[in-house]
Amino acid sequence: MAKKIIGSLKLQVKAGQANPSPPVGPALGQRGLNIMAFVKEFNAKTADIAPGTPTPVIITYYQDKSFSLEFKTAPASFLLKAAAGLPPVGKRNRAKGSSKPGREVAGSVTVAQVRKIAETKMKDLNANSIEAAMQIILGSAKSCGIEVKG
Repeated sequence: MAKKIIGSLKLQVKAGQANPSPPVGPALGQRGLNIMAFVKEFNAKTADIAPGTPTPVIITYYQDKSFSLEFKTAPASFLLKAAAGLPPVGKRNRAKGSSKPGREVAGSVTVAQVRKIAETKMKDLNANSIEAAMQIILGSAKSCGIEVKG
């Protein structure tokens, strides 16, 4: 007999850097899941991803308190900022886009870089072709204040 699904939750954790502190610990603890089992499994499965890359994960948990993980690709804004070479700033060492998108340009990427990002994110995007996926990524670039050069 198949396991009975109780629910699922979405978290965004840095690759290879999961630990039982908030937000991971409380999110799993209130559902009665084994936090250390998640931390070990997450860190093992994200070992091949660049450390510190924000990795969205969907955790499906079952009646017997076991769980399964489904990984998504990094957010488009993170990939665009990395491609544009924006330096990390602030307390959390995150790259920042423009404070006034559309008026100020924070950085620039090429069409080839946008295509590569679109190909990377294709499985998570609601697009039927690479060109449609590129349009989605172009919209993200515009909202971050990143210019796309021919």
